Amino acid sequence: MLERSHLMVVREVEKQGSLTAAAEALNLTQSALSHTVRKLEQQLGTAVWTREGRSMRLTQAGRYLLGLANRLLPQFELAELRMKQYAQGERGTLRIGMECHPCYQWLLKVVSPYLARWPDVDVDVKQRFQFGGIGALFGFDIDVLVTPDPLKKAGLRFEPVFDYEQVLVVADAHALASVPHVVPEQLASEVLITYPVETDRLDIFTRFLTPANVVPKRQKVIETTDIMMQMVASGRGVAALPRWLAEEYADRMPITPVKLGKKGIAKKIYLGMRESDRSIDYLAAFVALARDADWARSRVTMR
Repeated sequence: MLERSHLMVVREVEKQGSLTAAAEALNLTQSALSHTVRKLEQQLGTAVWTREGRSMRLTQAGRYLLGLANRLLPQFELAELRMKQYAQGERGTLRIGMECHPCYQWLLKVVSPYLARWPDVDVDVKQRFQFGGIGALFGFDIDVLVTPDPLKKAGLRFEPVFDYEQVLVVADAHALASVPHVVPEQLASEVLITYPVETDRLDIFTRFLTPANVVPKRQKVIETTDIMMQMVASGRGVAALPRWLAEEYADRMPITPVKLGKKGIAKKIYLGMRESDRSIDYLAAFVALARDADWARSRVTMR
């Protein structure tokens, strides 16, 4: 009979790459783990691994079990965490995943009043996922996904929380700072600073440059918004950000937000969740608070 412990062994051996390392991670002796491996393969009637010296490589059957482990074990672990929290009188933990780099500042403004209203709920934020944001929701690694690019998937629900405008950010002294809007061709000679995201997921490319068959002079990747804006302010390049965030930085840096195209680029931020979790009161309260935040409405209008 296939047991949870078997799935844990499959996942850990794949993660560690050898029985010795997996045994140490599982707090087992190597002989005990070897016995478990042999017994599992005997019960299943098929090989789960092929041995290559000291390393282990999953067979086709093993890869199937690994996929099962990656789907089911996080659910067991979450259930155990929830039960522990209930036993200790806690409400739970809201695990938020971020697929939107500039949305981190937005999240901080929502989390602060949320924690004040829900003192018995903890908040955890994850920005990197093994299987992407959608996979993290399905895998029960997170409870809420903050994203500007929702995907329709059975079992998931995406709630729009507010609208915003994507703009180009340039230094005050830049020639484009004084134009009413920029056109794609004007960025052909610019260094475009972006977050470390694939270009097919960056609006500045998909909704502005690529349709016009324009590429920037050079693309420079920077992870943090603060450093990105410092680079822009010093004339080292231009960047695309939500208008509300660009205006916050413009209050303390010599930078100017400029409309992308005559009509601008309108976007929304969505909160994604599992359909089965919609009835959780503290999750629903987070969505409602994010949607009703007064600060957001004052910053997102198209200009």
